[in-house]
Amino acid sequence: MHGVAALASPALLLGCTQPASAAGVSRFFETSDGARLHYLEAGRGKTVVFVPGWCMPAFIWDQQITHVGARYRAIALDPRGQGRSQITRTGYEPARRGRDINDLLEALGRSEQVVLVGWSLGVLDVLSYLSEFGDRRVAGLVLVDNSIGEGDRPPSGGRPTFIPSLRRAREATVAGFVRSMYATSQSQTYLDSVTQAALRMPLDASISLLSYPRSREFWKQAVYSTRKPVLYAVRPRFVYQGELLVRNHPNATMDVYENAGHALFVDEAARFNASLDDFLIRKTEWR
Repeated sequence: MHGVAALASPALLLGCTQPASAAGVSRFFETSDGARLHYLEAGRGKTVVFVPGWCMPAFIWDQQITHVGARYRAIALDPRGQGRSQITRTGYEPARRGRDINDLLEALGRSEQVVLVGWSLGVLDVLSYLSEFGDRRVAGLVLVDNSIGEGDRPPSGGRPTFIPSLRRAREATVAGFVRSMYATSQSQTYLDSVTQAALRMPLDASISLLSYPRSREFWKQAVYSTRKPVLYAVRPRFVYQGELLVRNHPNATMDVYENAGHALFVDEAARFNASLDDFLIRKTEWR
């Protein structure tokens, strides 16, 4: 596997322990360091790539894959250690995660630009890609509900106690985190499927993802390194950052979800999909 140390055999790691997505076809590719990563694909044409958050599976984007795939080519990545992707011993840091996105774009086999949609930790992974590889292949960015390093540090949202809770009672902590992502009612079957997907990643790797060794200035510089269109879709806690972004970036807009949870694209899927449609049609610089 070209130097990547795996924690178990591919048959075990990539077995059907995750629920199948009804929204896309499962595909795999190999990264430049030899990891076998999974993604979902639907539709044809111009490409929109979705990157999920901390420990989350690609299928959390199912409503977007179905919607976007009706007009474009929708790709939802399972980052390493997540969903149906291989669990590796290393690579749970921003530089490698950004390279994984680049490797995905190379594997897709097209040279035209794509729209990158990152949610939560996926925002930082997308910005890591942008920082290292630039915006040559980027037609637009959709950054969903995470800090981008602007202004003062936002409230922690309980983060100081989260890692100790993970070490002490991981399953209950992850289950509680998953429930907290939604402001609307979700079925227990759905919540259980997301929770089990999140628990698949090894504990130490999941903690590494919460401890990226980058300053706030790094993320801010990455956002402002491009003049490509940016849509910042957030809850009220990130509004001040969004106001600064809109004021200082030449091509940025903000969409605020007052009543949604962290997974706002699930809570208000119709609204998010409509906003994404508008961004893709009116703002995105496809070439």
